[in-house]
Amino acid sequence: MSETWIILGATSSMARAFARRLATEGRAVLLAGRDLEELALMAEDCRLRGAPAAEAVRFDARDADSFGPILDRLGGTEGQISAAVFVGSMPPQAKIDADPALIEGVVTDSFTGPARFLQGLAPLMEARGGGTVVGVGSVAGDRGRIGNYVYGAAKAGFHTYLSGLRNRLTRAGGHVVTVKPGFTDTAMTWGIEGMFLVAEPEAVADDIWRAVEKRRNVIYTPRFWRWIMAVIRSIPEPIFKKLSI
Repeated sequence: MSETWIILGATSSMARAFARRLATEGRAVLLAGRDLEELALMAEDCRLRGAPAAEAVRFDARDADSFGPILDRLGGTEGQISAAVFVGSMPPQAKIDADPALIEGVVTDSFTGPARFLQGLAPLMEARGGGTVVGVGSVAGDRGRIGNYVYGAAKAGFHTYLSGLRNRLTRAGGHVVTVKPGFTDTAMTWGIEGMFLVAEPEAVADDIWRAVEKRRNVIYTPRFWRWIMAVIRSIPEPIFKKLSI
């Protein structure tokens, strides 16, 4: 059966790598984001790599009016529909502390905007009896930390949403993979101090594709972040609140 993937936030480094992987696997792709010129170049690259179809479409998590045309376009495709969500924003916590109004944008980009889109997509997937949703969260959502707790809170909400969506779509033959990357070499992390064990986007994309094929529920990528976060979650709160991590 044919399959079309919608990739939200397609110009991010991880999304680019995953789109290339989908193309080599012979999947059609809709590349969604705000920079249509850049997306058009990506679509051409995907077609050269083997995608039977690749198009650029406008998506803005903060503009719900951009969702309908994409859903209509997907409704006109044949075969299964799948989605990968790479959308998010992470201003420095110090800027948010100085201007709390920034919280709304972080939450919209990282949680409520993508969730609203997926709520519209879910009935289409259910009607076709399958498909996969890849939701890219973050290890930051596992515990509130002083350096990025607003972003972490948004991603924690997204993780919980994906868990519920997984329960819903499973009943119709679909599946949802929650992806929790650690530090990855992307525009979002450039210039951040204290990063370690930074992963390449291509390695993350490979991990995601394996998770899709194996119908994994939740993955950390690289895998060792599962153990790092297990340690961080296990630290008692009286001690944790004194740490600068």
